[in-house]
Amino acid sequence: MQDAAVDIAVTTDSVLGGRVKLTQPRRGHRAGHDAVLLAAAVPALPGESVLDLGAGVGTAGLCLAARVAVGALTLVEVDPLLASLAAGNAVANGLGERTKVIVVDAAARGAVREKAGLARGNIDRVMSNPPFHDAARHRGSPDEARRRAHQADDDLLGAFVRAAVAVLRPGGTLTMIHRADQPAALLAALAGRFGGISVRPVHPRPGAAANRLIVTGVKGSRAPVAILPGLVLADADGRSSSEADAILRDGAGLGV
Repeated sequence: MQDAAVDIAVTTDSVLGGRVKLTQPRRGHRAGHDAVLLAAAVPALPGESVLDLGAGVGTAGLCLAARVAVGALTLVEVDPLLASLAAGNAVANGLGERTKVIVVDAAARGAVREKAGLARGNIDRVMSNPPFHDAARHRGSPDEARRRAHQADDDLLGAFVRAAVAVLRPGGTLTMIHRADQPAALLAALAGRFGGISVRPVHPRPGAAANRLIVTGVKGSRAPVAILPGLVLADADGRSSSEADAILRDGAGLGV
């Protein structure tokens, strides 16, 4: 991609205990636990191709690449400013030569995606932290970029899944993180396209209802759904759990 002029206030931060450096907007949607948890759950192997749909500044993809020596990383982002930051972040983390950043709406029609550079059927792993707050039920942020990152219309989830299945090889996987109170919508979007689906709930503390689901499906599989043991992020006193520390600070994988 050609570099876009970045004329917004930014900060330089780190995740994974300093393993990944990120330049990101000072205001709006910023890197958080969701992206790191998503990266930890992708079952990628060294040398494989990985694509992040709705990549923002590249947090999830770069966290995955810090754990697994991926062969090629493609970051898809609709916002040109965030895409420019993502390209710079890839270079800053030593991944510039292996990373391609594409500016296109992940929910665009296939012909539009292909024209932008997203070929069909040649990616091993797709990952996505799509917008998942229903605009009809949640008050939007006054910040436009943050609102776009968090809110979804009725078919946006399905559009992300259709994009993923189009670019994946047969047997490739899609891993998503999504809100935990909409499992039916998530499974419905995957139905008929992905099987062998694993669902891992994420709980903020012991005894609390899950607030996130991490889901992985295999393109074309007919295997049944599996509900995996939940991940608990903190103990009753708010201290980070050992499993969460291993993922969020040390870059460990989550069941992969």
